[in-house]
Amino acid sequence: MDDTSLSLVEEQAFQLSRCAIALDNAREAKDLGVLVAALNDNLEVWVAIRSLVMAGDCSLTAETKDNLKKLSEFVAAKTFEGVEKLSDDGIRSLVNINLQISEGMLEGAKA
Repeated sequence: MDDTSLSLVEEQAFQLSRCAIALDNAREAKDLGVLVAALNDNLEVWVAIRSLVMAGDCSLTAETKDNLKKLSEFVAAKTFEGVEKLSDDGIRSLVNINLQISEGMLEGAKA
């Protein structure tokens, strides 16, 4: 691995941050098409995180795995509500979850 490569954890943290920015930009723009795309991208990232957590070789604690699984279920539920039912506060919740989990992943990777 060279100095410009990201670890798997760093890549997931980056993707969460990227999706948080896209969701917030879509919310501010009030553009439903952009919001749908941002929600779909975000859901894909959370599906990937859930897959990693469920893998047999995942070294996270049982509590952390459980928390990430629950968050992925929350994100999926919010996404499947549809853009018509998703409020600004709901979008902000998704943004904040992404940013907090991204930060936690990066802090954990440093430890």
